[in-house]
Amino acid sequence: MNAQSITKRFGAQPLFRDISLTINDGDRLALIGPNGAGKSTFLKILSGEIEPDSGEVSTRKRARITYIAQESAFPAGATVRSVLEAALARAGVSEGEREGRVREAFGRAGFGSLDDEAAAFSGGWRKRLAIVEASVQQPDILLLDEPTNHLDLAGISWLEEMLRTASFASVVVSHDRYFLEGIANETAELSKAYPDGMLRFSGAYSTFLEKKAEYLDAEGRRQEALENRVKIETEWLRRGPKARTTKSKARIDNANELIGELTGMRQRSATSSAGIDFSSSDRKTKRLAIIDGITYGFEGKTLFNDLSFAVTAGMRVGVVGPNGSGKTTLLRLVNGELTPQSGKIERANALRVVYFEQNREIEGTQTLRRALAPDSDSVVYNGKVLHVASWAARFLFTGEQLNQPVERLSGGERARVLIARLMLEPADLLLLDEPTNDLDIPTLEILEEALLEYPGALMLVTHDRYMLDRVSNVVLGLDGAGSFGSFADYGQWEDWERANRSGKSAAANGAAGAAGNGAGAAAAGGGGSKKKKLSYMEQREWETIEARIEEAEALVADKEARLHDPVVATDAAKLHAAMEESAAAQEAVHALYERWGELGAKQA
Repeated sequence: MNAQSITKRFGAQPLFRDISLTINDGDRLALIGPNGAGKSTFLKILSGEIEPDSGEVSTRKRARITYIAQESAFPAGATVRSVLEAALARAGVSEGEREGRVREAFGRAGFGSLDDEAAAFSGGWRKRLAIVEASVQQPDILLLDEPTNHLDLAGISWLEEMLRTASFASVVVSHDRYFLEGIANETAELSKAYPDGMLRFSGAYSTFLEKKAEYLDAEGRRQEALENRVKIETEWLRRGPKARTTKSKARIDNANELIGELTGMRQRSATSSAGIDFSSSDRKTKRLAIIDGITYGFEGKTLFNDLSFAVTAGMRVGVVGPNGSGKTTLLRLVNGELTPQSGKIERANALRVVYFEQNREIEGTQTLRRALAPDSDSVVYNGKVLHVASWAARFLFTGEQLNQPVERLSGGERARVLIARLMLEPADLLLLDEPTNDLDIPTLEILEEALLEYPGALMLVTHDRYMLDRVSNVVLGLDGAGSFGSFADYGQWEDWERANRSGKSAAANGAAGAAGNGAGAAAAGGGGSKKKKLSYMEQREWETIEARIEEAEALVADKEARLHDPVVATDAAKLHAAMEESAAAQEAVHALYERWGELGAKQA
């Protein structure tokens, strides 16, 4: 496939201009770029779904191109078999060959039955079926737009393996950095920051990042040299040439060209980033939510059985598990939307919870102005009143966009709108269900930094393994069949989950509690695992430790209040002594929580 000088406009401004791209046999091209750069539009142009304003896309004779959109849907009544048979019919496969091809594809994809209804699948399984539907046609080029958005971690691994071993070329739009590293042998970034509108290098995604850094460094040196030349020419122009000779006119023309080149370079190199900073409520309480032996399921399926877990201030819990294992259900239980069938969830008094839902939507017809500030032209953030234009600029929106309908924004831009609204709500506990969907890589990195700096607690459901590894300090793993465990990192959960699939769930559950980290690990253990009996003294200690923690926290509050006493604050000696007492009280609380974790882990 060869795309030459592709230009596409929406309104007066071009989305991209004169973009050229060649796709060769064996290419696994990762197409990345900032939100709003036009990646999805460019993919649709390559697929033939929409026409460019100028330029052309040429393909080899009889080459088959298949395209998988971001959202996958199937008509009511369609089964896995009927979807695959229809795809083979479109590909011109003879009826005699179809049954074998259907069963081969079915076996690789991991569906339960060929007669399962496609429309009833979860988003992840619909996406998996759409990928199989496209690949079974044996295309020459497969185009995928954000394929990992609805896949669970097992589904992403399955897709990685399929793309790595496929005979066809592929172009993938994705912001999942581990996924890109696993599949790409070519990477291209679509962005107005580059003179040609696109930067492409061969090699893995990490190789692209290295070569991009070298390119930007060279461009920086070139810009610096150009600025020096422009400075000299500008000074010469200000003095005014004494004679308008042919030579001086040529130098004036050259100076104007240099100034224009520098202006363009500065515009391209000007970068801005979204300002993401979640607000906490400055709560002093350490324990925020105690999940005590809860059981929940539906339609005869138990998602988790006797699940216990503690969420304390500063915890960043990554919740993982296959599609349908109850990750979203657990967040809804913690949020109070659902009630456990047995057990209980204790929340701290006046706990402020902010929930970022997976299936979040914004009314498409409302303007960006009203989406960001529904009731007026200002918002209140951290106690300060900000004009909606300033708030929009923080999330990289221009003043011109404020009066545009939300439906004209890209998926990533709509995600930024939702994060902007979320940030206006101070919280003790953030519940984030797939917050990374549609965000570009620079915004993902800023979101990660904001979550790392957030002083409250959070529970994070995400398929982005890079974010999971970077942000979470404990991983709560679910298998969807009642078993669970808490782990130090995602790798430990993978080991446990593989052991569970191999019929070693009892041994895996026993190891799960020991693998946990902090208070969350203390309270969690393998589902259904038998608790060990504590010694007499340890049992006495366990029964009184929560009360002792409350007393220690009250002492911390008293010592901190003393620091603000004017009599103490104005006396250096008293202030120094009060600070030491406050630090000692804090240390006592930390020691109690550590002991609480040790005793809880011993039982798990």
